[in-house]
Amino acid sequence: MQGLVFLGDRRLAFVDVPDPVPGPGEVVVQIKASGLCGSDLHPYRAPHDPTLPLERRVIGGHEPAGIVAAVGPDVPARVARVGDRVMVHHYHGCTVCRHCRGGWPQLCRPADRIVYSGNAHGAHAPSMRVPASTLLPLHDGLSFEAGAAIACGTGTAWGALERLQLRGNETLAVFGQGPVGLSATLLAAAQGARVVAIDIDDERLSRANEFGAWATINPRRVDPAQALRELTCGEGVEALLETSGSSAAAASALGAVAVWGRVCMVGIGATLSLEMRALLDRQVTVMTSYTMSTIGQQRCAEFAVERGLDLDRLFTHRWRLDQADEAYRVFDSQATGKAAFLF
Repeated sequence: MQGLVFLGDRRLAFVDVPDPVPGPGEVVVQIKASGLCGSDLHPYRAPHDPTLPLERRVIGGHEPAGIVAAVGPDVPARVARVGDRVMVHHYHGCTVCRHCRGGWPQLCRPADRIVYSGNAHGAHAPSMRVPASTLLPLHDGLSFEAGAAIACGTGTAWGALERLQLRGNETLAVFGQGPVGLSATLLAAAQGARVVAIDIDDERLSRANEFGAWATINPRRVDPAQALRELTCGEGVEALLETSGSSAAAASALGAVAVWGRVCMVGIGATLSLEMRALLDRQVTVMTSYTMSTIGQQRCAEFAVERGLDLDRLFTHRWRLDQADEAYRVFDSQATGKAAFLF
């Protein structure tokens, strides 16, 4: 089969690899949807390395959803059967450390950790081979696109809200309304929180309103920290989530947080400068969040089904794999919603 690889310098290529065959404890998943993620833009934009031959590059795509096509030895039927609709948690670790056993294989020791599309073939291909332990059931009420979103972007938003321990009577400010931020707006509003959506793109802010935002702020027009304080009678916001990777957004989040407030950083790329006295005087908690656990991924899917959330509305673009060049050119603009390759 052919799979898509990132060459760097905004170039892509297809590589021929053998059709995957499951070994002991493994399955092959026939991919039905493979999401495009903002983190894909790092290898997409990175400088090209001419010393790395095409055959040694890994297939991209870490938001897989599909159907179990083959089951290897030693996989119990209760874990996986041919025809099962599944999502894939795109990490695999040693399986025995406390992080793996707690559902966090991405925190396994780096020597043991596999990241699909990072150091092992991902889902931008017709099928992929994974350990059966990475599978999570995909409810019949969710599309394969929705499963792909939950497998990273929407699941990442869920994981961050879990880290924040968000309560329904709180105000949440979400910096960035790309796929992760918009997912956070949707999920937090469904949990009862009052969500303030922040982005420099008016079209994204309009979508945030459609997804349940109580108010919106465009930092090109007003200072977001000041605007957030005005919206909260000068108190500041109890919970803030930074998804854009912007250093300016991170600084605004710290400036707008209330006494005893919590700030969660998700976006990659921001640089923080902390003035400790100001944070100490407000007893602020600053944390990070890294995707989601296997348990969190499944709970996110269950919540979407229970609340009747239409995750398909996150998608503005759907592509075939042979349209990859155009797909990533459009996605690189960072002005779109969620996107996926459909098979």
